[in-house]
Amino acid sequence: MKKYIAILRGINVGGKRKILIKDLKLLFERMGFSEVTTYIQSGNVIFCSNKEQENSILEEELQEAIFETYGFEVPVIIRTPEELNKAISQNPFYQKENIDIKRLHLTFLRVTPATEALVKTARDDHSPDEFLVTGNHVFIYCAGKYHQSKLSNKFFESKLKIAATTRNWKTVLKLQELS
Repeated sequence: MKKYIAILRGINVGGKRKILIKDLKLLFERMGFSEVTTYIQSGNVIFCSNKEQENSILEEELQEAIFETYGFEVPVIIRTPEELNKAISQNPFYQKENIDIKRLHLTFLRVTPATEALVKTARDDHSPDEFLVTGNHVFIYCAGKYHQSKLSNKFFESKLKIAATTRNWKTVLKLQELS
């Protein structure tokens, strides 16, 4: 059995693209996945598969099943527990002493961005907020509140031209614990 984490983008936000979490869990189970656990309403699902697959194949299968069931598209990003653990260990802001984890966020990118897109994104002034792209993750430190930051999920999707979804650090750590 191989364990995976599915991170869905943009469900249950502002009453749009509503998916009941109990129904989402049932969808995963109907697809043949086991040990399905969900965490909060934003679309975080930990599950096991009896076959090991590429993340991209699982992403497509899940997106298709969600579209067929609900009639709208939901980008899905898959990580393994090992990939999530590695991302947590790579966060340069989490390593700082006395850091307030309420200021930390992790943007999960579908794929690693092109170098030229990274260079263009890094040129802009984002102060007082900071970010670092490492592989297919963006580590974000917000001096204020995330919803007031320029470093939003929409910002990274438009600049990097990649599907993305962001979680606060508390959620990231909970996903690690559950997986």
